[in-house]
Amino acid sequence: MNYLKYIVRDPKICGGEPVVKGTRVTVRTLLASLAEGSAVQSILKDFPTVSEDALRAVIAFAAISAVEDLPVSSLPRFQ
Repeated sequence: MNYLKYIVRDPKICGGEPVVKGTRVTVRTLLASLAEGSAVQSILKDFPTVSEDALRAVIAFAAISAVEDLPVSSLPRFQ
């Protein structure tokens, strides 16, 4: 998914945090909702300016960010 169509950063909006384009809904807020176990439909209801495609873009953005920021060797090993 091309998240660039849905995610933007602008220093004038939310202090430059990544947001869903055309909104003030931050990527962090949406990811926190997902991490807390909120269902997609519940999130879309809570944030009516966010589309399902935009929410998928948020997940894609997070996945790509994790690859860039967290080298695999730094992950804890489970025994």
